[in-house]
Amino acid sequence: MGTAELLTAAGVGSGAEAIVPSYATTEAAEAVRAAGALPVFADIDPRSYCLDPAAVTRAVTSRTAAIVPVPLFGHPVDHAGLRAVARAHGLLVIEHDGSDQDGSDQDDPAEHDATRASLAARQANAAYLDARLTGVLTPATGPGAEHRYHSYVVRVPGNGRPDRDAFARALRARGVRCRVPVQTPVHRTPAFRRELWLEETERAADECLALPIGAGMTRRELQRVVSACNALGGLLPMAA
Repeated sequence: MGTAELLTAAGVGSGAEAIVPSYATTEAAEAVRAAGALPVFADIDPRSYCLDPAAVTRAVTSRTAAIVPVPLFGHPVDHAGLRAVARAHGLLVIEHDGSDQDGSDQDDPAEHDATRASLAARQANAAYLDARLTGVLTPATGPGAEHRYHSYVVRVPGNGRPDRDAFARALRARGVRCRVPVQTPVHRTPAFRRELWLEETERAADECLALPIGAGMTRRELQRVVSACNALGGLLPMAA
């Protein structure tokens, strides 16, 4: 069952609210709306980019019925923290299992083995980049969590979006593919616009950049990423 169906089956519908992240795709918010409920946006943890339990607590109202966390970039949500909030307020936790999942629970043993091999390669590539990148802030992993690195998302230090965008242009000019993982937080999109300030969400939207980390990348390709990032040093003028 999809997230909307799970919410409906649990009785979360018209008049209810469900807390979702804004630093994500619109899928979770759309699922809540499809169930007839109102999506309410809460801020993220700056390390995992997933819902921050403390921010979720602040977003709870008398109409809140569920929390819909989204694992992002391959980092799992804070299950323990969110379940503690849910217990304290009598809420459901229904994790949105959208496109960020990698299908690692496949029944076919060959497919499962291939998935695990791809995961191991991505994690090895991430470790290589973690040990060598100095021009950006590398991803953090929460205690006890296994990062699957569907995306390798770094932060570009400096003055937010202008520096991040200039850094990205300079990397592309050097042949390094990169992308902004979340261009616009969901609460600032026309379909879900809310007048609220989510500090960590806004900061992530301005600073984050996804670097290539495909399982098939060679060490030479990884070194090209390292050399380009380190040469730029993390700060560039807007005209770069």
